[in-house]
Amino acid sequence: MAEETQSQIQGKKGNPVAILSYIGILFIIPLLAAKDDEFVKFHVKQGITLFIAEVITSFIWVIPILGWVVGFGAGIFWFILFILGVINVLKGEKKPLPLIGKFGERFKF
Repeated sequence: MAEETQSQIQGKKGNPVAILSYIGILFIIPLLAAKDDEFVKFHVKQGITLFIAEVITSFIWVIPILGWVVGFGAGIFWFILFILGVINVLKGEKKPLPLIGKFGERFKF
């Protein structure tokens, strides 16, 4: 009956501050607040990737008609990825986001 350390408990439940990683520019808060937590760093990398994709989509929106359609569809897709990321945090899982999650692994910090 060994006692569980705080990091083991965090790994099971996830760190709720990691949810901020998926809310736009707010990924900066968990990046600075929990920079030693591997779970949070993983989700910050995923959140940065999602943020970059959203910024690129915002430039596509300015193209009349085609840009609006593509931008709207991409916006819905980014929202779904946001929900998946939050669900992963709440479950305590380190699963990359579909399609764009692999790019998050390239960030080194």
